[in-house]
Amino acid sequence: MAYDRYVAICKPLHYGTIMGSRACVEMASAAWGTGFLYALLHTGNTFSIPLCQGNTVDQFFCEVPQILKLSCADSYLREVGLLVVSASLVFGCFIFIVLSYVQIFTVMLRIPSEQGRHKAFSMCLPHLAVVSLFISTSFFAYLKPPSLSSPSLDLVLAVLYSVVPPGLSLVVLLCKAIGL
Repeated sequence: MAYDRYVAICKPLHYGTIMGSRACVEMASAAWGTGFLYALLHTGNTFSIPLCQGNTVDQFFCEVPQILKLSCADSYLREVGLLVVSASLVFGCFIFIVLSYVQIFTVMLRIPSEQGRHKAFSMCLPHLAVVSLFISTSFFAYLKPPSLSSPSLDLVLAVLYSVVPPGLSLVVLLCKAIGL
């Protein structure tokens, strides 16, 4: 969505050419392919862990940190490996989004009319709010000290970063589709 907003604001006359069906299919394929490979990595890692503390997870879905708590093997190397791969993917996406929004805000601040700036900002702020909510809650969920960990806090954070942002993103897309 960041690239879509970038093209819509920074190159509005070329939007139809740049964001054609082929570009959308390529971006969706890249996102789905990366997500699939990432899920495959986690699934392979999960099924290779010996569980000796039962198989009940205190979440509404099987999240990696919760599964690692059930492991009786030393999972330090697994955690570091997953953390490196996760951090690489997240950092790459984060840098792409930040660079897109820096360019967008640079162009928006150069728009001469107040009405044009307001329209441009209103197009970006909902997406930026959803991305900020996702990033802040997931950072807090995974980078908080173990002393702050509790099953109820972990559950609330898991809902905040896995259910709320996609729901809000859907609402934003629906509002855009009906012209609100």
